[in-house]
Amino acid sequence: MGLPFLLQVVAVAIIAYIASGGYKFVYLVYRTAPRDLKALCRYYYFLYTAKKLSKKNWTVADVFKHKVVKNTPFKVLFVFEDKEWTALQIEEYSNKVANAMLEKGFKKGDVIGLLMENRPEFVGIWLGMSKVGIVTALINYNQRLVSLIHSIKVANCAGLIYGAELSSDIEDIKNDLDNDMKLFKWSSTPPPTNDDTYLNHILDKASPSTPNPPEKPGYNDKLLYIYTSGTTGFPKAAIITNVRYIFIAGAYAYQVGLKYSDRFYTPLPLYHTAAGIMCIGQSLLYGCTTVIRKKFSASGYFQDISKFNCTAGQYIGEMCRYILATPPKADDTNHKLRIIFGNGLKPQIWKEFVSRFNVPRVAEFYGSTEGNANIANTDNTFGAIGFVSRLIPSIYPISIIRVNPETCEPIRNAEGLCTRCNPGEPGVIVGKIIATNPSRQFLGYVNNEESAKKVVRDVFDKGDAAFLSGDLLVADEWGYLYFKDRTGDTFRWKGENVSTAEVEGVVSNIAGYRDCVVYGVEVPNSEGRAGMAAIVDKDNTLDVSTLSAGLQKALPNYARPLFIRKLNEVEMTGTYKLKKLDLQRDGYDITRVKDQLYFYNNKGIYQELTSETYSDILSGKIRL
Repeated sequence: MGLPFLLQVVAVAIIAYIASGGYKFVYLVYRTAPRDLKALCRYYYFLYTAKKLSKKNWTVADVFKHKVVKNTPFKVLFVFEDKEWTALQIEEYSNKVANAMLEKGFKKGDVIGLLMENRPEFVGIWLGMSKVGIVTALINYNQRLVSLIHSIKVANCAGLIYGAELSSDIEDIKNDLDNDMKLFKWSSTPPPTNDDTYLNHILDKASPSTPNPPEKPGYNDKLLYIYTSGTTGFPKAAIITNVRYIFIAGAYAYQVGLKYSDRFYTPLPLYHTAAGIMCIGQSLLYGCTTVIRKKFSASGYFQDISKFNCTAGQYIGEMCRYILATPPKADDTNHKLRIIFGNGLKPQIWKEFVSRFNVPRVAEFYGSTEGNANIANTDNTFGAIGFVSRLIPSIYPISIIRVNPETCEPIRNAEGLCTRCNPGEPGVIVGKIIATNPSRQFLGYVNNEESAKKVVRDVFDKGDAAFLSGDLLVADEWGYLYFKDRTGDTFRWKGENVSTAEVEGVVSNIAGYRDCVVYGVEVPNSEGRAGMAAIVDKDNTLDVSTLSAGLQKALPNYARPLFIRKLNEVEMTGTYKLKKLDLQRDGYDITRVKDQLYFYNNKGIYQELTSETYSDILSGKIRL
């Protein structure tokens, strides 16, 4: 099916609807056809370039060598703490890694874990190992003990490379690792000359020449294992092949209009998809410059963007709220930024953030490391995370289907098939799985049982299958999509569905951009779950009276949190997502929770939750 044919179909449809008086459809075409056709052209052009790479059986490392290093060997590729790395330097460093691993006996298909803080060598190490077919498991360096052991073992790692700054964490788990696992320590400073356990010494002796492995990796071979963020339990290792890496980084770049001349800024962890593929991929595939920061700093974000003349900045999760909470300063608008891209910029602060920091364009995207239902905001529409064409939806087959918002179980019709949501109706986004199409594949996780849980079958036709995202989205009449919540987080109270994401945004704004998580808790003698908010209040300055007054104005009665918990901090993932599972388990149980608890009484005021009030709630004496 080519572009001319599709244009003919659209033209015929328009004529038919005009003839039958379908003026609403005509206006839909007027509003959305330019957007859809622009995206379609960009999508087809990317598919054309990807097809050429497929025919050559090129890996990410091949693209880097033949497209970037060959054409611009001395262009600065990475900037880190005022040190610059050219494309040629990364190529030679990665070659050393490849040759060193071959000499150590590793081969294509082996898995080596990489546990290291942000720095250019992180990229050089996994890129080098990929040249000989070694799969690198990018492990979250914030993990400790049980979770760290889990991440190493679930990927079946035969070796582990770790930063010297994390040595104590490895010592804590060494006895729990396989005896034959090879450990390599890497140091950012010159290591002791007599210690052969350091990778630095091995690389010093390795050849910078192109490696010659016994079996060369190809376009469809595994490249990386990237772990899910772990907001609901142990992280799962998602499979990233060379083609998937190219599609994630490349398709996004084409759709939102990233440029070769852009200078990117990322303070995000390189072990995750957002920075490791969507940002670093612009350097490895297209030769763009990326400024890497070791860790995110809210106060330093725009200072760095100004200092390094960055034109494209990356964000994720709660980062924008943290930046917005910093005191105003000159660097707020003294920059050359033309676009910020990422996911997690909440509508409640979107306009304020853009206005204060003079951000010309926001390219919010939606997607998951393992999923195929990935979309992007290509035209700067406020609050949108992307769109689906209402004129030619089959071109990019993702849909929003009706589900039980608490269980994520699809609601099926009489034929046993899923049903699509209407505009304005929340549902779960799914992506049709087509094994022969790289953009529609679902490769899943290393654990096949976990993979099976993310697939729904008999979606719109008997025998078809789709990736089930687990996220609630809603589409407007033009096809723009907006994030609502995660299924399981949404709860029902007073006969209404409550989006925790929306309530979190409102509570955080009223509370001065504090960290806040909202979740549903069970209450005896009541149907559904009542809302509870855990709010960070380190300095004990949160005024619950002001909070209750603000919530009365901003939220309907059923959406106002019935319980408030003050706490010193909320545990966060490496991608700045707040964890809530343990908090939800604690609930408002005054015998378990030692933090201050408050209850929203029938006068619309938060009062301290005492033992007496707690008992009255459990007994039903206080009716909710």
